[in-house]
Amino acid sequence: MTDLSDLIRQRIAEDGPLSLADFMGIALTHADGGYYITRDPFGVAGDFTTAPEVSQMFGELIGLWSAVTWQSMGGPDPVRVVELGPGRGTLMADLLRAAHAVPAFARAIRPHLVEISPTLRAAQEQALGAAGPDHAPTWHTALGEVPLGPSIIIANEFFDALPVRQFERTEEGWRERLVDSDPAGGFCVTLSRKEVARLGPAPEGSVQEICPEGNETAAAIGRRLAAFGGVALIIDYGHEETALGDTLQAVRDHAFAPVLEAPGEADLTAHVDFEALANAAQVAGARAYGPVPQGHFLMALGLAERTRALLDAADARQREDIAAAQHRLAHPDEMGLLFKVLALGAPDLPTPAGFEGA
Repeated sequence: MTDLSDLIRQRIAEDGPLSLADFMGIALTHADGGYYITRDPFGVAGDFTTAPEVSQMFGELIGLWSAVTWQSMGGPDPVRVVELGPGRGTLMADLLRAAHAVPAFARAIRPHLVEISPTLRAAQEQALGAAGPDHAPTWHTALGEVPLGPSIIIANEFFDALPVRQFERTEEGWRERLVDSDPAGGFCVTLSRKEVARLGPAPEGSVQEICPEGNETAAAIGRRLAAFGGVALIIDYGHEETALGDTLQAVRDHAFAPVLEAPGEADLTAHVDFEALANAAQVAGARAYGPVPQGHFLMALGLAERTRALLDAADARQREDIAAAQHRLAHPDEMGLLFKVLALGAPDLPTPAGFEGA
């Protein structure tokens, strides 16, 4: 058990069982041992691998998409390119490199990174060192700290790590699932004693997940885009429409782990409700496009063509790696179907590239 376990047990002893959202928040972001605060979880040596770490092609295509989007915005200078949860900085580094294909866009970019982890900020600083002083990023702990103005906002595997609340349909109505201490010294799930949510009809035993922080973030993005112009791109795994089900999971060493075991030592995530995010942003004044499957989106942006260009200049070993990367990013049996892409845009802008007909 970790030191966070003692802290959580103390909280439960003082205040009673915690919501799953509170448990997730402590496990992932607590200043003294939170999972994302204390480590670099990415890559083979970490717990999971994200698309930017699979291949440079991912970030490069997002960079070219951003350039086209900037042109559709009328070419504002400056434009804030904001990444939420930028990991090691790999995506932003690849985006900035690709942006030089449109020199005016590259000159207009002001990078902003929303990151709470000192460990990951250090990795981002190292990754972006080659971008030069003109593209030195500004770091923030929340989107609200980013200066207002025309923006292109990227969120790749950001929303899945935001805390969720879970509600279970019982014979007496909906009850919130809570985390309590168990006699063995670990943690267990219990139910609130009173009905705390009126969610609608569902079979007994059904579970409904809600991500308040995710919906609030989508609303904040929507307000920003509607007022100052721009487009946001949300890439994550989840369901297109709001659905019942328990999707909360823990990942450690590239394998699933018990959710309540050793808080702070494993990544905790839940499937993103894209319909809820789109609705929150639209109520705030933005337009929503998609979601579309990641594979469809990347192929529409030219993944096949970029793969062929890299293959033409590669040796035999590199060709094998490049082909494997395209397969992993876009094939329906890999990331291509599970991961989806949602765009949010100012209401006066055209449909973003990759979402035509969506």
